[in-house]
Amino acid sequence: MKVLKVMLVLTLVLISLNSFAQNTSAKIENLPLDKKTNCYLRYHYFPNIQVYFDLLKMVYYYKEEGQWKTAPELPKNYGGYSLYNKAKVTITDYDGDNPIDLLPIHKKMYPYNSKGRFANTTAGAE
Repeated sequence: MKVLKVMLVLTLVLISLNSFAQNTSAKIENLPLDKKTNCYLRYHYFPNIQVYFDLLKMVYYYKEEGQWKTAPELPKNYGGYSLYNKAKVTITDYDGDNPIDLLPIHKKMYPYNSKGRFANTTAGAE
């Protein structure tokens, strides 16, 4: 049952990604809503590179030379990391504007994994 829920969330996120690619004036109301936490599914967290992706603004939050930055694409120093082939965690309990505030929590929940796979692909209140 839990696997079905995860698959449903991932399907909804993929659908929203496709619609955002076609619509540049995205609104938070267009994002899927987690009924358990009442938060919009706005962010993906990539544990192995400690990067967030904002589905609303369509930008990455990443650290470069000790400073947090945002950009529609990751810089070249992240080259070789396949965002589609490795672990991606959907954040279910936060839809604010500063996902980097959650990094200490997410680093503990999802430590580096050389295979890039995690048993639970959603982060939020259980």
